[in-house]
Amino acid sequence: MTRLQGQGRPRTASGKAGGRALRLGIEAGATHTVAILADDADRALARIATGPANIRLLDERALRRHFQEIARRLPKPTALAIGMAGARTETDRARIRAAAGVAWPGVPCLATNDLETALQAASAPRHRLDAETAALVQKRPRVLVLSGTGSCCFGRAGKRTVKVGGWGHILGDKGSGYEIGLRGLKAVVYYYDRDRRWPSLGRRLLRALQLNEPNELIGWVQSASKSDIARLAVDVFKAWENKDPIATDILQGAAASLAEDALACARQLARKNVAVQFVMAGSVLLRQRRFVSVVSRLIRARWPKALVTPLRRESAWGAVELAGQLKGVQSRPGNAGPPATGETLPTNGSMESLPEADARALVLSPTEQRNPRSMNLDKLSLAAAIELMLNEEKGVPRALLAECQKIERAIQFIVRSLKTGGRLFYVGAGTSGRLGVLDASECPPTFQTEPDMVQGIIAGGQRALWEAVEGAEDDPQAGVRALEFRGVTSRDTVVGIAASGRTPFVRGALREAKRRGAVTILLSFNPNAQWSAAERPRLTIVPRIGPEVLTGSTRLKAGTATKLLLNLFTTLSMVRLGKVLSNLMIDVKASNQKLRDRAVRIVCALTGADAAQAQAALMKAEWQIKSACRQLHH
Repeated sequence: MTRLQGQGRPRTASGKAGGRALRLGIEAGATHTVAILADDADRALARIATGPANIRLLDERALRRHFQEIARRLPKPTALAIGMAGARTETDRARIRAAAGVAWPGVPCLATNDLETALQAASAPRHRLDAETAALVQKRPRVLVLSGTGSCCFGRAGKRTVKVGGWGHILGDKGSGYEIGLRGLKAVVYYYDRDRRWPSLGRRLLRALQLNEPNELIGWVQSASKSDIARLAVDVFKAWENKDPIATDILQGAAASLAEDALACARQLARKNVAVQFVMAGSVLLRQRRFVSVVSRLIRARWPKALVTPLRRESAWGAVELAGQLKGVQSRPGNAGPPATGETLPTNGSMESLPEADARALVLSPTEQRNPRSMNLDKLSLAAAIELMLNEEKGVPRALLAECQKIERAIQFIVRSLKTGGRLFYVGAGTSGRLGVLDASECPPTFQTEPDMVQGIIAGGQRALWEAVEGAEDDPQAGVRALEFRGVTSRDTVVGIAASGRTPFVRGALREAKRRGAVTILLSFNPNAQWSAAERPRLTIVPRIGPEVLTGSTRLKAGTATKLLLNLFTTLSMVRLGKVLSNLMIDVKASNQKLRDRAVRIVCALTGADAAQAQAALMKAEWQIKSACRQLHH
């Protein structure tokens, strides 16, 4: 597809490109908005994806801004159609047209809901069906079965439309990502109360939310959005793949709800002996093939003449088709185009509460000592201060090289864990915890690992990622609980990150990891830290980087050293797991255009194919580099 490059591209006054009329179709849903600009030959000239939009959640100013952002990036169209989530009434549609009139003055606009655009996309001329099926589709009643963040069934037979569901997440949304995620949360706390054992699905959900224990779910859910909860459906589906009984029960119920709503919609459009096309749409049904098979099977069992097909074109294409119906419509004041049819509290530590030996070790820690080279930091010129800070950083790699043998052992431990089905956990507080979470979060896109293979645990949980959580690092029992509820076993490796070497949260976590038989590693910058026999990690890595330029600010040299070490741990472990060939990341997850371009270059480098051949092989292999290379070598 040809893309119009850049933002702020000048718009033509005529709304034409080379004499061709331009149709703009916009589908705005609860997850994102997609706008497609096409010409009369149904060729896409540009596609833009922006944030979510629901007519009932946006005021007039926000609605106008949403459209203006799209308009700013595209040429002016000849005709426009918008399908927006939540648009039920003529008042809603009038609001959409009025806001669109500000962004695209004088352009005829058809406003409707996202269900209409999706259903229209299912019957668009370029919908990829064989000739026989396409002929049947034109005659048959159609039912859109939508399950994404929310859910709804919407059917059409001739001019008659029927909607079942779509009442929102409080009153409805049966079988939606939101309901699946919410049922997952409710189920794990129910079984925990009943059996006093935290279930495996609960471990997945805590990991996904960067929470350390079940009690933290209470605060999280109070501020969680509908989309936040819906995202947890992904983890319920992953648990289902691993035969998790709780996830299985949830998804069987969700499939039954969707099938029943689809059948209820069909019954209002046609008799049971009439052929009906059921179109599967929404992120849940389009991305979860096994789940859609279950829903399809339930529909076919009760509607023998059902034709169940996925929505193979983006819903925005339905809006493009509707915009094409407006070509002959004259612009009216206010851009009022014709209406469309349808409608545990942490303990607060202090220096006085530390054991005497521990307090002495903290005082002696290089992280707390003053750096003689920066005693006049407040008086230095800016240039001199920059030079000082960068010179201090120069010594970090040398200090790490002095610990090379221990770093090598740590990587060997990690590789052994990952090869035997174990996991790598980073545990830290503050900057240390944030760096651990950062490194863990980079593994799935870089090496296409499962999200639970490398996990970061930060004292204070999710909120501590962007703000300090008072007292969180001072509670050793919170560290114990974090390891308990992630289900750490003897196959795992746990790396505690504590610049001072005495962070109670990290110590508690390492003690619990050791009790469970996991390999324990401490990364610290304090050679004076004291450890009891029960706490002492199997391996300690203590680079001697000296005091910080700003006394006690371990986000500086200690932060740099930590980042370098975590880079070594995961990168070289993944090399040993076969996820790197030469110096190429052959398991990169090509989830955006930049990474797809990189995947093409990697395949070209490994096979000698040209870019077109590499891209074709990757598309056939669903962007799996190894599979694409095997195709080209045959």
